[in-house]
Amino acid sequence: LSPALAAKAAPEDTLFVFARAADGPRMPLAIVKMRVKDLPLQFTLDDSQSMSPQFKLSSFGRVIVGARISRSGDAMPRSGDLLGQVGPVDNTAAQIAITIDAVQP
Repeated sequence: LSPALAAKAAPEDTLFVFARAADGPRMPLAIVKMRVKDLPLQFTLDDSQSMSPQFKLSSFGRVIVGARISRSGDAMPRSGDLLGQVGPVDNTAAQIAITIDAVQP
């Protein structure tokens, strides 16, 4: 979480870390749900966190990996959510660092 946005996040706010296809559906292919108080954190995204059996992380070679902080805890992005992303990267990439440094308009 960038120092410039740290004051906009509360420890109990919901943190979603996700991967979505670089070229394909916008729906997340894999997602984990944590809390801001867990930052910084290590995470693993794989097919076991798939949101849909027909859209698995392993089915897409290149992905965008992102993180979003939601005050509401809602899975759908809302104005004011805090965001960060990296990629495209290979779906097997390791040691990815995401900085949450933007605000959803």
